[in-house]
Amino acid sequence: MTVYFIGAGPGAADLITVRGARTLAAAPVCLYAGSLVPRELLAECPDGARLVDTSRLNLDEIIAECVSAHEAGRDVARLHSGDPSVFSAVAEQMRRLDAAGIPYEVVPGVPAFAAAAAALKRELTVPTVGQTVILTRIAQQATPMPPGEDLATLGRSGALLVLHLATRYVDRVVEELLPHYGAECPAAVVAMASRPDELVLRGTLADIAGQVKEAGLVRTSVIIVGRTLGAEQFRDSHLYSPERDRHVC
Repeated sequence: MTVYFIGAGPGAADLITVRGARTLAAAPVCLYAGSLVPRELLAECPDGARLVDTSRLNLDEIIAECVSAHEAGRDVARLHSGDPSVFSAVAEQMRRLDAAGIPYEVVPGVPAFAAAAAALKRELTVPTVGQTVILTRIAQQATPMPPGEDLATLGRSGALLVLHLATRYVDRVVEELLPHYGAECPAAVVAMASRPDELVLRGTLADIAGQVKEAGLVRTSVIIVGRTLGAEQFRDSHLYSPERDRHVC
């Protein structure tokens, strides 16, 4: 058997990949994060599949489900929101599966920051304005940040920042970024990206915190800060330039 870590996408059920949907439809066991994964996706599971909501399970209990399925020779679809490569707690599960000798594969999904950019109708990298995107979070009650990855340090780069799991602490985010980006730097918050109740807030570092509080947002949101959000006057990319020699690989 195999455990398949599947990126379920940012929220809309139809944003799961074709490979993810096919894998889900063939697995007799599905472990899903019920607080984040759209329940419509469970309709893709085969009839009689064992469905386990992991939102209230600890790591030991989740791995126990995988071990039980392994012993029975049954594949497992492990549904995670967004993409497994970012803020998914997949690494610790893989480590346990390695120790138990249980094979696994990863099926990528659409990450939350990509869905947020789509909602904003913005490319996060713009020629001559910004070519770097930093995906990060802030230290809070959960796991602390490693040395050198605090906002004050990352902010010195001037790169576009995408912050996950930070909306509750938007005042702190603004305070730490203001010295590096300035009050007029474009900022946005996208909540429930791609879902029917999606909410998009646009502003600057000067007013985005007030908008977040007025909207009552505390979770399931990403904060995006950077100059490319407001870029209008910039040179066209070399990719489609008429001056580019298209006969050179």
